[in-house]
Amino acid sequence: MGTVDLGAYADRTVGQVMVRSPKVLAADATVGAAREALRDDHVHLVLLVDPDGRLVGTVVRDDLSGVTDAAPAIGAGTLRGRVVRPTSTVREVLPLLEGAVARRLAVVDGQGVLVGLLCLKRSRRGFCDDAGVAARAAERAETRLSPAR
Repeated sequence: MGTVDLGAYADRTVGQVMVRSPKVLAADATVGAAREALRDDHVHLVLLVDPDGRLVGTVVRDDLSGVTDAAPAIGAGTLRGRVVRPTSTVREVLPLLEGAVARRLAVVDGQGVLVGLLCLKRSRRGFCDDAGVAARAAERAETRLSPAR
């Protein structure tokens, strides 16, 4: 898996480097809906939130093995080891991040409300940001709209 190269990020807070508008599913989403979300190869961690925005579960691909599509996704996932606070430093959460199955950690405030997603890049030398996520979404939309050649 390799080690993370913290570089300039070590003493920055999670809140400074997180994606602020991650994709979410409702708390009552099914395993089938979670599988569909995970078909996007940029989605590694499904975030399940209640109507008040509180994070109630997280799901990675491995959680869904052997579970039927109709089952509630929340029953397949967990919060343990997948949640951090925005005030923590990157250095503080590094052990969790290195142990994370999906290079992703949900970020919640003191009331458990989802405020972002800490997203370690595949290179392990930086973090995804809102601008990069938006650019990839625009590229995918353009690709879908472009006529076949």
